[in-house]
Amino acid sequence: MKSYYFTEEHELFRESFRAFLEKEVRPNIDQWEEDRRIPRDVWKKMGEMGFLGLSYPEEYGGMSLDFFYDVVFNEELGRMNSGGFAITQQVTQYMSGPYILKYGSEELKKKYLPGIISGDLICSIGITEPGAGSDAANIQTRAVKEGDHYIVNGSKTFITNAVYGDFIVTVVKTNPEAGTAGVSLLVIDRQAEGVSARKLKKLGWHASDTAELSFDNVKVPVENLVGEEGRGFYYLMNGLQLERLVAVPACVTGMEWALETTMQYMSEREAFGRPISKFQVLRHRIAQMASEVEGLKAFSYHCCRLYADNVYDVKLCSMAKLLATEMAEKISTQCLQMFGGYGFMEEYPLARMYRDVRVGTIGGGSSEIMREIIAKIVIDDVGYQKAERNGVKAAAQMDQGKFLEQMQIKAASASPIGHSLKFDFGDQKVLIDGTLHTNVVSFDDKPADCTITVSKEDFMALTSGQLNPMSAVMSGKVKIDGDMSVAMKLQTLFA
Repeated sequence: MKSYYFTEEHELFRESFRAFLEKEVRPNIDQWEEDRRIPRDVWKKMGEMGFLGLSYPEEYGGMSLDFFYDVVFNEELGRMNSGGFAITQQVTQYMSGPYILKYGSEELKKKYLPGIISGDLICSIGITEPGAGSDAANIQTRAVKEGDHYIVNGSKTFITNAVYGDFIVTVVKTNPEAGTAGVSLLVIDRQAEGVSARKLKKLGWHASDTAELSFDNVKVPVENLVGEEGRGFYYLMNGLQLERLVAVPACVTGMEWALETTMQYMSEREAFGRPISKFQVLRHRIAQMASEVEGLKAFSYHCCRLYADNVYDVKLCSMAKLLATEMAEKISTQCLQMFGGYGFMEEYPLARMYRDVRVGTIGGGSSEIMREIIAKIVIDDVGYQKAERNGVKAAAQMDQGKFLEQMQIKAASASPIGHSLKFDFGDQKVLIDGTLHTNVVSFDDKPADCTITVSKEDFMALTSGQLNPMSAVMSGKVKIDGDMSVAMKLQTLFA
């Protein structure tokens, strides 16, 4: 049957990649799980075969392919029934490397991206700390600039690839007093003096390495700063959706594989003189699970299509991540039950899946965080709209002339942003044209490089520091259409 999302070329890539995994990976996974480590040569083989860096630019060794090649890549990883194997490249390709690709200097890109794509380099994203996980704004790791280096002190925990990896894209505070505007990203080489790692023992993902990292007066060259100082929080805000989205195709195919494996076992296992696949209660349980997985699969493809079309939809990404990880727990539990006592044995595949899927509802934003993001979008915005109809808040009632004057004063005092930026306040549009020698503010409703839809009240809260930028975007209070890098210039305009 012809697929709406995948071309013949996508499917040829799938066949080739699946054949590689079946030959080079599946026969070795049990040993890698036992060793708690994956040999580096498998990544190099993947790089040599052209399976890495699919959507990365050709100038760095990538393939410049469309996002659905990445969807195929993650789907096939999910079929391997090893979260530890899958997460190693998911972290490298989609959770840390993209920050260098999108915001790093040309020097950083040339230094690190070719190695990621060839399979020679494995990397980490260092966000979580003992006292700061989902609350990225509360990061305590400090980076103090001294001459041509930053001196980094602090710690991270639950960092995948941090034991055997090569470098960490690290979230640090370069200006502790500036709140979210003081967060930056630094690339720190894993073997740099002062960096130490303690390998953590985990419930699942045994084939991957996860560590607690310590930074003790680590000297990091200033050229290892990703993008601009103080912009790290906004970079993270833009990157977390991809991190959450790539987990979904792997979850779906993992569940499909579990159902296939379970149905095969059910057809062979007999009880009371007949295969257990003939018992109605078990048949109906399979039917229910298969229906739910198929529905999630269709929804996930829709979300992936939006991402491929550069549509930044926090609500749907969050919903997909929530549903996929929660459903993976359910499927692994019910499929394991079909195996009876054998399902509890490590020699049988569902035991590993049962352990591995548990972290899905925690990592990349816990289910509780996902539900709160979704609740803010589907509940809080509805309530806010009702409040506006009953009586517009004072900030939204501000005199247009005074409001424009305040924006002009702020914008004119900042350096030209080099782009056009439009605010859609609902009843009013405000355009900032920063393409000339100064930022010019007007009420012109013209096309712009980036349009930010926000209420005046929330805009005032953002510029005064009362509203967290990441929370505002994730909750839907702020919607960004166009060039994300232009939206990030808000900090320089209204700091």
